[in-house]
Amino acid sequence: MRIIITGASGFVGNGLARHLCHRPDALGRPISKLILADLTEPSDLRALQDYAFAEWRCGDLTDPSYLDQLLDEPVDCLFHLASLPGSLAEQKPELGWSVNLQAPLLLARRLADQSRLGVITPRVVFASTIAVYGPMGPEAVTEDHPAIPAISYGAHKLMTEIGLADLSRRGEVDARSIRLPGIVARPETESGHGSAFMSLLFHKARSGSPYVSPVSPQATSWWMSLETCIANLVNAAAVETDGLPASRSWQLPSLHASVGRIIAALEGRFGAESTAKFSFEPDPKIEALFGRLPPLQTPRAEAAGFVQDEDANALVESVFRNT
Repeated sequence: MRIIITGASGFVGNGLARHLCHRPDALGRPISKLILADLTEPSDLRALQDYAFAEWRCGDLTDPSYLDQLLDEPVDCLFHLASLPGSLAEQKPELGWSVNLQAPLLLARRLADQSRLGVITPRVVFASTIAVYGPMGPEAVTEDHPAIPAISYGAHKLMTEIGLADLSRRGEVDARSIRLPGIVARPETESGHGSAFMSLLFHKARSGSPYVSPVSPQATSWWMSLETCIANLVNAAAVETDGLPASRSWQLPSLHASVGRIIAALEGRFGAESTAKFSFEPDPKIEALFGRLPPLQTPRAEAAGFVQDEDANALVESVFRNT
């Protein structure tokens, strides 16, 4: 198989690249070429070049000449993880439009060209987001919950989902989009996410550092460890095409837990003193978007093999097992 990961320098892309290098048969067939695509090649991933089938190709996905280089041979599977985080996309709307909407749709059209030539119908796994929903009420969210995004990041992700579903309807790509919750614990440097507090809780508890949370202890969010996220990305690529929803998208099962419950699990691992310097100054906008998430019901996704972290303690264990 010839596989491309965009955003391979990022937190999730890093983890997926390592997983596929260590398990080159994870998608059912051996990997012949794993192309790692991002703006730059990070030093901590150079070890992946020890794998003969892994190759870095760095460039800008909005540059057509870079796409020529990236797609010089037929692609079996694309994991599109590259994006501009939501908070940055709000601050820089033109860049958000270019990176989060134009780039994935242009890439998908180029893959569709490959399919129309009768070479391969490429499988596309698109990392979407729960930001497609916008603020939610107290009722449980089902898999049929309407998507009404309240930020550009969510709007662009939803538009990309629709574009990929249409190309799939036409038989030009075989796309599957998964709506990711907060993946923890992202590096402290990745501060462009509105949900950055979800990861910072972990980092600050481990170091025992002061932290002012922009949401209250009662705030509820949907959480997922990197380990579980990677399992779900791989599962999305492996699900058989027959029986896929017309939308080609899934809301993933995710751990629904309050910030207070996560803090208690962190204290269980590191001791009560680890969070003694935490304080809370809720930001109404951040809490509305990321801290008032209701229970989640995802029977179709679970039947398709998608999974969640069992509880807050399991989430904490998974995070620190892999960091």
